[in-house]
Amino acid sequence: MPKITPTLDLERSLASQGYDLIVGFDEVGRGALAGPVMVGCAAIWAHDLSADGAVDALDVPAGVADSKMLTEYRREAIYDELCDWCAAWAVGQASNAEIDDWGISYALGIAALRALDQVERQLGLDGAGQLRVGAILDGPSDYITKALGTFDAPDVPIPAAVTTKVKGDQHCATVATAAVIAKVTRDRLMVDLAGSNPAYAPYEWEHNKGYGSATHRAAIAEHGPSPLHRISWHLT
Repeated sequence: MPKITPTLDLERSLASQGYDLIVGFDEVGRGALAGPVMVGCAAIWAHDLSADGAVDALDVPAGVADSKMLTEYRREAIYDELCDWCAAWAVGQASNAEIDDWGISYALGIAALRALDQVERQLGLDGAGQLRVGAILDGPSDYITKALGTFDAPDVPIPAAVTTKVKGDQHCATVATAAVIAKVTRDRLMVDLAGSNPAYAPYEWEHNKGYGSATHRAAIAEHGPSPLHRISWHLT
């Protein structure tokens, strides 16, 4: 099966439609039993793209790919480069308690909007100008627009017009970048949480990152859920 390399084709298409800032989104931790869900947001300026192959035009960062296709070592190795490639980036999260209260789809939407809010404020956007933001969201469902303007959502300076892209993390450079940044960020957090309290040691989050490995499920069956588990999930 030939390897798929992400491109900037969809990002350029959005730029040609008049969007000034292009942001890619991808999630991590949707299926985990413990810890937060996170959504990475990687932003680039449309004016840094060029359809004519100009030498100084933004190009796809070397080595970027769907985060699930990269080893943990490789993701860590390219993390700083990917962060530097973006005009701005952020990772928004929704806690396990919020997931239990809201359900996963709404929690993802809030996490994505938290990331977008951080990115736009990093770039000094205040909503007063005429800038347009176009987003590419991995997957078939636009959970971002559904959460926009709700009670729990941040007051994002400029709402994004969302385009969904199935397997966007394989095809779109901004989405692939957001995926790797989010994956590294969440993995690091779960390792830190694993060592933060001796009571968490049996769950081995440093290895499974909160996902439902056999060891993790067995530990839940023996010790019960921790305060960081999603109690609305089927845990054992």
